[in-house]
Amino acid sequence: MISEAVQDYLKTIYKLQEDTGVVSTSALAEAMEVAAASVTGMVKKLASLKLVRHHPYQGVVLSKAGEKMALEVIRHHRLLELYLAEALGYSWDKVHEEAERLEHVISEEFEEKIFEALGRPTRDPHGDPIPAKDGTVVAAEHDRLSDLEPGATGVIRQVSDSDAEVLRYLGTRGLVPNAPVEVLEKAPFNGPVTVKTRETSHVLGRDLAQHIRVETRPEDET
Repeated sequence: MISEAVQDYLKTIYKLQEDTGVVSTSALAEAMEVAAASVTGMVKKLASLKLVRHHPYQGVVLSKAGEKMALEVIRHHRLLELYLAEALGYSWDKVHEEAERLEHVISEEFEEKIFEALGRPTRDPHGDPIPAKDGTVVAAEHDRLSDLEPGATGVIRQVSDSDAEVLRYLGTRGLVPNAPVEVLEKAPFNGPVTVKTRETSHVLGRDLAQHIRVETRPEDET
């Protein structure tokens, strides 16, 4: 049996890999909120289980077996988030924490029943892709709102679920998946971004705007 701690490490490495490719032990320690020595010990264990490839001073990457296991946990997690939101009425800022507790214990049969009951979904409440049963992931590359220039328009597709307080703040302002958005102004020197959703404008700090990913529209689209 693979422990919950191992599953959590694999899931975290997978998410960090999406942004950086090779994952440093310091980045992993920060994401897991543990000491560097603890990460070093776990990485050695994961390498002995052939779940990661690790080269000292070069970082960590998942092996095929490690990636498959990480995606299984992520599938559980994101299906649970959607089930909690749609079937049980949880707000989108609370589903992540609940799913963290449940993702390790549900059976494959229960996972499949959730999947079918929800209509075979492909996205969780925050817009993140739900891995398929075979481990494939349809992940579109969307722009960070903080990187868009004034005049850019599009639809919000993903919002980071890493901070519940941020989710609550964005939710009250309608900055949620599938909402239209337009960049009105972008202050220089890493200043705030002014955006409009439907009929309301909002001023967002650049760091906050990084939490939102947008599918932009072609310039000639009306």
